[in-house]
Amino acid sequence: MTQYSKPSQEELKKKLTPEQYAVTQEEATEYPFQNEYNKNYEPGIYVDVVTGEPLFSSRDKYDSGTGWPAFIKPIDPKSLKLEADDSHGLVRTKVASEVGNTHLGHVFIAPSNSTGQSFCINSAALRFIPKADMEKEGYGQYVSEVE
Repeated sequence: MTQYSKPSQEELKKKLTPEQYAVTQEEATEYPFQNEYNKNYEPGIYVDVVTGEPLFSSRDKYDSGTGWPAFIKPIDPKSLKLEADDSHGLVRTKVASEVGNTHLGHVFIAPSNSTGQSFCINSAALRFIPKADMEKEGYGQYVSEVE
């Protein structure tokens, strides 16, 4: 994990779109059904838009009907931090990336999934690496995760 690091806030403001910055650094939430990856089912992996840390595989993505990309599990549970979140009068579990502390979304109980969990993640917090590009982008070791 040492190859991934979080850029400075100044660099992030230059690198990220205003929506990406608001979601990842200020814990905003993008609109449901109006985001880049909700209906993306191409093989590949989803990485932290801030650090590049691998987070989720397309193999574990499913249509939760919520309007956000949803996954049954992360590639590596150690890549995520979970924290209680009682904001907005709700009891939820916030999900952030380990290295960048990037706000990703929330995890919910999902009895119908094999893991019992549903990671509902903001597209703005992710960058998708198609399977065909994984090797050249330095994610070749994760190809087996999407097959």
